[in-house]
Amino acid sequence: MAGKSSKIKTTFACTECGAQSPKWAGRCTECGDWNTLVEEITGGDDPADLPLPSTKRSGPMRIGDVPTDLARPISTGIDELDTVLGGGLVAGSVTLLGGEPGIGKSTLLLQLLAARSGTTLYVSAEESGQQVRLRAERLDAIRPDLWLHAETALPHIIQAIDDTQPELVVIDSIQTVADPALSSPPGSVGQVRGCAHRLVTEAKDRNIAIVLVGHVTKDGNLAGPRVLEHVVDTVLQFEGDRHHALRLLRAVKHRFGPTNELGLFEMVGAGLVAVPDPSTLFLADRRTGVPGSAVVPTMEGRRPIVLELQALTNEAMPNVPARRSAQGLDSGRMSMLMAVLGRRGRLKVGEQDIYASAVGGAKVTEPGLDLGLCLAVASAMRDTPLPADLAVFGEVGLGGEVRQVSHAQRRVTEAARLGFKRVIVPAKSPEPDDELGAQVRLIRVQTVIEALRAAGLDGSADSGLRAV
Repeated sequence: MAGKSSKIKTTFACTECGAQSPKWAGRCTECGDWNTLVEEITGGDDPADLPLPSTKRSGPMRIGDVPTDLARPISTGIDELDTVLGGGLVAGSVTLLGGEPGIGKSTLLLQLLAARSGTTLYVSAEESGQQVRLRAERLDAIRPDLWLHAETALPHIIQAIDDTQPELVVIDSIQTVADPALSSPPGSVGQVRGCAHRLVTEAKDRNIAIVLVGHVTKDGNLAGPRVLEHVVDTVLQFEGDRHHALRLLRAVKHRFGPTNELGLFEMVGAGLVAVPDPSTLFLADRRTGVPGSAVVPTMEGRRPIVLELQALTNEAMPNVPARRSAQGLDSGRMSMLMAVLGRRGRLKVGEQDIYASAVGGAKVTEPGLDLGLCLAVASAMRDTPLPADLAVFGEVGLGGEVRQVSHAQRRVTEAARLGFKRVIVPAKSPEPDDELGAQVRLIRVQTVIEALRAAGLDGSADSGLRAV
């Protein structure tokens, strides 16, 4: 039996779904993705040698008798993070935080540990203790109840949890943690999957919150097997442009609350600070009277954010396909809108290279910006600026119709707060209350061509809003 237990086996595991195959193949037979099978060396362990599941959990009970007090979130001490998490972290939960290198993941989590009351533990599996200490001094995050442990071996990490008895544990990062009981090399599919399962079990048994830091691939997806995202309770995505100070935090998965909230931070010398008024930040450097600029009130969860869309057009070179480039926007959606603008709006966009951007490093995909993008492109092509006090929102269909979007009144209210006097909206948007109606004028449109005409971008002279 001893010889059988120590026998080494080579298998191939899918980095997307974790499925195993005895030989390499170009395509995973389980999830269908290509070139995702990687070699994994494992030991032929006897099932009798594997650890038994925890026996601390209760048996089945009626669903009405299940207690809910343990699933209540506890504030993290960081308002923007609480907004994304629906109130805070839940005891016994495991959260996975992903983001590009250098975006500020470690900074955010160190500030979280410093703001959280009670005993906390920071496990640094990538940096030395001295490096973390220097960062903590810069962030003013040194306090007696914050423990630091620079370690990569999973058994030593669990021993540190036993020694400190923390309420919150941060492990940075899960890809560099290894369990010596597993024969796979550190960072492999087997190691990441095995360590994540063990840490989830420890979080449930000890009723403590654990936050794991995850690497991302060049495509922006979390590295490692897809099962890693399935076993955790919450998946957070920390994003932003390293050339801009703005950072955005979103919940991709959250078992204890909504996934449509957005947290905004600004990276400064002393760390990450909350952005209470993102609309003002996005419009701070806006220049009026410039063709190709449109202001759009968008919604991120329950928060209205007004931002600027910019477009630039240039005549395409002969015999070369026109280019479509989008930053912070869905490129596929942009291509569809340009087709609608050309067919229904009667603009010759097919002969133009078109570049569009959401200013300030924002990444927005909600349909409410469709009409704003169409007007920005039309403004750039006509070389005619939109009025400085005009905002616009609405979804555009393939037939050129302008459709309603959610929270129309909140969008209009936010635009009015920032000083915009006129807003182009879908024709069937709800009527504003009397107080809001006295502050802003709504221009209702049913089609893209009506919106172009209202904005004076349909080619007719002195029409639309300029005649008001």
